[in-house]
Order: sequence, then structure tokens, then C-alpha cells
Amino acid sequence: MRPPHRTIALNGGVLVMTEDPGTVAGQLDGTCARTPAQLLTEPLRDNISTDEIIPGWCCYWYDERLGDYAYLGLKGREFGEGAVKDFAPQIIVSGEAKGCGSSREHAVYAEKYAGAEVVFARSFERIYQQNCRNVGILTCDDFTLLEALLAGETLPLEAFTRRATGIERAIVDLGGLFGFNRRSRTAEAPAVDTSFDDRRPRNMVEKIVEERLAPRNALPPGASVRVGESYFLTADVRFSHEYVTPMAAGMFSSQFGPDATLDDPDSCYFFQDHLSLAPQVLQRRPRGLELIGRVESLAARQEAFAKAQGGHFVGPADTGGSRAICHNHIVEQVAEPGQVVIGTDSHTCTAGAVGALAFGVGATDIANAWFNREILVKVPAVLRVRLTGELRPGVCAKDVMLALLAHPRSSASRTLGKVLLFDGPGARRLGMDERATLCNMAVEAGAMTALFEPDEITYAHLALRGPRARTAPAAPRSDQGAAYADTLDLTLDTVEPMVALPGDPRNAVPLATVRDEVRVDKVYGGSCTGGKAYDMDMYASVFARARERGVRVPEGVRAYIQVGSESVMAYARERGYVDLFTEVGVEVLPPSCGACINAGPGVSESPLEVTVSAQNRNFPGRSGPGQVYLASPYVVAATAVAGRLSSVEDMFTARETA
Repeated sequence: MRPPHRTIALNGGVLVMTEDPGTVAGQLDGTCARTPAQLLTEPLRDNISTDEIIPGWCCYWYDERLGDYAYLGLKGREFGEGAVKDFAPQIIVSGEAKGCGSSREHAVYAEKYAGAEVVFARSFERIYQQNCRNVGILTCDDFTLLEALLAGETLPLEAFTRRATGIERAIVDLGGLFGFNRRSRTAEAPAVDTSFDDRRPRNMVEKIVEERLAPRNALPPGASVRVGESYFLTADVRFSHEYVTPMAAGMFSSQFGPDATLDDPDSCYFFQDHLSLAPQVLQRRPRGLELIGRVESLAARQEAFAKAQGGHFVGPADTGGSRAICHNHIVEQVAEPGQVVIGTDSHTCTAGAVGALAFGVGATDIANAWFNREILVKVPAVLRVRLTGELRPGVCAKDVMLALLAHPRSSASRTLGKVLLFDGPGARRLGMDERATLCNMAVEAGAMTALFEPDEITYAHLALRGPRARTAPAAPRSDQGAAYADTLDLTLDTVEPMVALPGDPRNAVPLATVRDEVRVDKVYGGSCTGGKAYDMDMYASVFARARERGVRVPEGVRAYIQVGSESVMAYARERGYVDLFTEVGVEVLPPSCGACINAGPGVSESPLEVTVSAQNRNFPGRSGPGQVYLASPYVVAATAVAGRLSSVEDMFTARETA
């Protein structure tokens, strides 16, 4: 599988993403007099999210027009549509954790269609880097190679892939995943390291990988998988939503032929959940009618593809919104322990709550997996997070995750690309919905995914699905003495209410340390992170106290609670929560990703607006142009009735002193 010899030389522009927005704009319009080499001495911008590379509304397109939208979401942006494409950067440079956030492949296509061939960064988020590799963009964290290119040297392609695995190198050599697959049908597959003895103790992740190896990567007797080596696995569950299905469907037809069909359609799911309420907010925006038309087109194309292919279509609900957010439905109804679950959304890791190895992928990966059920995985190191003690009243899993994001081992990117395995007596006390919250936000720590080893809580949850789930085989469990990259101990009793300050979920601090009064305009409790049944219990516990004292959401504050699925709505109705929320002045919304993806009620409308939200991300522009604080359902509900960022303890004091 040897490709033609390739070399890389600098024959185009270099865009250096510095911390100063004016310097970035100056490079694009030609007013910056400094050379790229000189700009590399300045602080580079870290944590550039995919929301900044391409805002959510731009993903309503999936063709070369994406190049016009490159970096329109960049914080502090001082340039307009098409500026990056006009500059045509061959190389783009930034700092740590490039491509954090969403799994949207639109981001790398925006860079590619703008001219990018090589992306340099100090470190990369897993999904972004895999998407780049799949579409033929080189990624590199070795800045000595950048210096060599700037000095006029011509480098062999091998210089950029010397630390890649054999399969990764072959994908790069052949221009992307589809090129690799075309070639691999007629050529010998790259060898993988099979030198490890299967008698060694292994953790749960290694065991799942071994059990799900695709036939092309079957191991010989006496061998086991190696951490850091790449293997194709057979996916048990594959799903996509309307943001990505049309792009992937086009790839599927063009690469595998117009008559290609899904391999095992019964294990494929198609969700209309991200944009189901988008028209309610798009109608107030510039080009609103055009954007609504694009949304309707995405939905129609997805539905047509799903029905033609025979997969499960989880579409709109008769009462408005969607039947379920994809992650909620997968945990509630689909995922099983020990399975490999892939979805076109970075929060696919939510299904780790049931003991599945679940992670997000891009459009190219899902299109390929539709055809052959294969997904490439570099076996990750596992960070064991050992939880002890018990949460205090008013503290929940969202606070635990924000505390972990503020922990030195995650804030320093020590979790990057790893799997978080939640363990210990504290973990075993958490219910399924709280486990889902922790797994959901693992990607905010830069992790590949997270999971819990199945226990009686897991199997009690599965039993609710009926007889089929009760017969599911037990998932593999970690061996005594299994190897871990590290163990992080956290005592739950010490966790206090937390809040993530605007701009990044990793801006997490104890709520008590926020000394300035933060008046709010909107409060949002929902999304896959904050729309589960137990989340409703937490909102209700606070709002019930407010009703008892005759306290309502104050005038001038808009408060929303959005359920994650129809089953959660039924749960809330049965317990009287919907009436309770309405009585205290909260608007109850049907299932949808909604405000979390800047596509539903609860989004900010201006940069001056302040929102406190139970969602998982607050990257610039993620939920509108305003400032978003992330907090737990307890804090969200307390803030709604206090009118300012508040804990449960001081929510009524805030009203009395207002």
C-alpha cells in the first residue's frame, strides 16, 4: 500500500492565530507588517473551538461555500465573510487544544475549502484531528517542521507522519479515509503491533476493543491490543443527526455508488433533534427566511435518506420539537454495556453511562461506517477517576464535572485523548442520569470518552426496556491489576456548587468565589446535559420551595426548562413538574438541542445579554452572542427565581435585597 512519493513545501499563505484579534485581521487584510516567523514569538490562541472555526448556522451548508465561513465564529473577530478564503492560507497555526468542542466535520472542510493543507498546533482534540486526517489535511504539533517550511525547505510527507500508527500513516499517504479504503480492497493492510501478551491484566476499555476488532484487524492467538496502536473496530450502534446526515449521505453515495445500502440498518439511527425549534429564533435574524429554508432542506434530505435506507428515523414530534435528543434516546433505549457506539456528535460519550465505549465521529467516519460498520480507534490510555464519599445536598454531578474541569490534571490537558473510567464507592452511588452527565461532559475535558463499569444500577436501568435487555450479555470488566495512565481521587463531600465563567467550560470556579453580582437576562435548563429525568427532579426541588414562599421568576428574566425526550416530558407531567414550572414563571419546551446549539428559545440576542445555563458548552457564539455561565440544575433554578447568579441557599435573600 505504498503511495507515490509526496513532499511538502511552502507555496502559499501562513495564517498565525495569535491571541490578538487585530493581528489576525491584519494578516488577512495585509496591514500586518510582521512575518509569520515573527508572529510565532507572540502568544498563540489556545482552545479554538469548532464553534469558532465555523458557527452553527454555517453548517446548514455542506459544500465549498463552507470556505467563505471559515473562522466567522472567532472570538473578537475583526474580519468578514470570505476573508480567510481570500487570504488562502496553505498553513494555519494555533496553540493548545485546537478543534475542541463539536465533532462537526464542517469545520475542517471550512479550512480546506479556504485553502488549508497543513494545520500546526501545540496539541489537537481527537475528533478534529481524525476529521483532518480523513479529508486529507495534515496536522502537526512539531513546530521545528514549521520553522523548516518557513525557511524554504521542502520536506518529505514522512516527516509529518513519523509518530503516526501504520494505519494512520496509510490514510494520510492515500489522501484520506476513502482513498485508504479504495486501496485497501486490493492491497495488503498495514501491519499493527500484536506483540503484547493477552495474559496481562487489562482494563475494561482494552477488553471492549479486543472484543470488537473488525475482521481485518483480527489478532493472532496469544496477542492483545496495544495502547497507542490503531485498529478498526466493528460498531454496534451508529447514529447521526440532521446537521450531519445530508453531508454524510452525499459522501456515502459518491464513494460507494448510488445503489449502496447500509450494512445492518437496524443498528443505524437518524435523529432530527438539533434544529427542530430553530425556525423560532431564525425568523428574527438577518437572512432568516434563507436559513429556515436551509434547515427544512436538511431535515427533508435526512428523512428521505433514512427511509430509503431502512434505519430508525427518530423525527419530529406531533407536539412540536423532536421526539428525543439523540444522546438521551441512545441511553434510554439503545446502548448496552460493552458495545461500541458512534455518533456524529461529540457528546456521544453520554452512552458511557451504561458501560458502552461511545464516542463522536465526523461525517466521513459515519459514511464509511454505514457501509462496513468499521471505525478506526487508536487505543486510548485510561485515566481512572476514583470517587469516594457522598454528594452534599444541593450538589450534583454537574458540579463534580466542573470541579474536574478545574482540576490541574484536566486543565493542563492531561486528559487529552484519554478515557475517563469513573470508579469507586462514590461512583456506584450515582444514578444513571447523574452518570450520564459525567460521561456527557468528558469531552469538555479533552477526553475521548468516559464510562462506568456496569453494576446493579446499570442492569436495573436496562431492565426497564423489557425482556430483550435482560438477556444482554454482561460487559467485560477490568482485571485486578489492570494498567491505567493515572488515578485521580476525588472526595464527593468536598465538591461545592460550581460555575463555569463565560468563554469555556474549563473556566470553572466555585460559585462562592464569584464576588460580583451577576444579573441575568435568561436562564436555560435543558440540553442533553440538563434535560434528563433527575435534572427535572432538581429543578422541581428548587421551584417547589419558591412556590411555597410565593416567589416567581422576576420581571425582565426569561426562564426555560427543556426536556430531553418525550419520556422525560411524561415523567415531568406525571409528577406535576410541568404545572409547577409554569406556575413560577418558567416556559417548558419540548425536546430539542435548542439553545445549546444556538437554535431554539433561550439563546441570547445581543452581546450584552447574560444567560445561566445547564448545557455543556459556553464557547463564544455557542448559544448566541451573549455571555453564558454554566451551572448545575440547582443553580440554574435558584438563579431563575433570584434574578441573578445564585446558590440555592441565597436565592431568596437575593430577592429580598434587590
